[in-house]
Amino acid sequence: MAAAQPKAPVGAAAARRLARGCWSAFWDYETPKVIVVRNRRLGVVYRTVQLLILLYFVWYVFIVQKSYQDSETGPESSIITKVKGITTSEHKVWDVEEYVKPPEGGSIFSIITRIEVTPFQTLGICPESIRVHNATCHSDNDCVAGELDMLGNGLRTGRCVPYYQGASKTCEVSGWCPVEDGASVSQFLGTMAPNFTILIKNSIHYPKFQFSKGNIAGRKDDYLKHCTFDYVSDPYCPIFKLGFIVEQAGENFTELAHRGGVIGAIINWDCDLDLSASECNPKYSFRRLDPKQVPASSGYNFRFAKYYKINGTTTRTLIKAYGIRIDVIVHGQAGKFSLIPTIINLATALTSIGVGSFLCDWILLTFMNKNKVYSHKKFDKVCTPRWSTSSWPVTLALALGQAPPPPRHCSQAQPPNPLSGQEGQQA
Repeated sequence: MAAAQPKAPVGAAAARRLARGCWSAFWDYETPKVIVVRNRRLGVVYRTVQLLILLYFVWYVFIVQKSYQDSETGPESSIITKVKGITTSEHKVWDVEEYVKPPEGGSIFSIITRIEVTPFQTLGICPESIRVHNATCHSDNDCVAGELDMLGNGLRTGRCVPYYQGASKTCEVSGWCPVEDGASVSQFLGTMAPNFTILIKNSIHYPKFQFSKGNIAGRKDDYLKHCTFDYVSDPYCPIFKLGFIVEQAGENFTELAHRGGVIGAIINWDCDLDLSASECNPKYSFRRLDPKQVPASSGYNFRFAKYYKINGTTTRTLIKAYGIRIDVIVHGQAGKFSLIPTIINLATALTSIGVGSFLCDWILLTFMNKNKVYSHKKFDKVCTPRWSTSSWPVTLALALGQAPPPPRHCSQAQPPNPLSGQEGQQA
């Protein structure tokens, strides 16, 4: 009697069945099946979702965002600035050559509104500033000869000497003397500064669309000599008063002139090139850029010196300048109709409308009372006939659509269809 064949483990057989089922399902084809469900509430949900999606694409995507256009951001830009005006301080009259730094007329420049002057500095020895860390002393033992403080004003000599005023003492240094806070004099230049005029000449170019434009009116008369900027009457006269810029930035001019600050003059070129070139106009805005709410870092100042000789001795005047720095910033975006983004966004819109069908199918198959009936009606399995296609008559019949009908059932019996027989596949 032949020996019994060993049986394969149950787990291995189940794994093979699962693998065969997955492999067979991989080659299945799924096609949508249309079922008309006469349910008013479900229909309201379906049409509402479709309407919201349609409104989103029509209003926001196409009208607001103009997604039918090809766009370019960040135009090529050229900026030329020029400041005019005179002002006075307690001791002299100041003109443009003295209070505008740098004088080249670029996109970043400073207008000096207050100075602290330390005149007649020469190379020598003098008391260190009392504001320098560890500069105060009581005796020479507190001062180390040859020590150099990076935040100080010179090389320490090792002596403790009386300060410029008061009873305090500081370490003596070798450098430019007297030091800044020991003999500085403050002068305010901001009396007439609000009336300074600033010309901001700007030209932009969008290379993708070969479009160029400037912010000055193309007139041959002396228009610029008599105009100042106005949003309504003179939008193409880019001559601004300094007081107007500070006011538009929401700042107090006197306070800003004393402590200094940074103002951004922002020019925005948003151009719809489907319209005429006259509709592409610059829009100006102004705001403060330095953080005035942080006292440690607010304000703006810088130092420079003027050198000369007195009786053969090199002498300088050190000036600590407070002022209003203007940063001209240009940005923008241009757009023009293009077929490719239009087709892409239309296809996206039409595809997104299908979200309503997906949502309603989920409600239909999950929450409706007859969800099992709907599920049986919606999902059908159709099997191909299991005849041999090796002979040419069967192959020809298949190609001509004249083959006999396939078997009624697949390997598994289909569930009963409670809605069968109803014409039009309605539920």
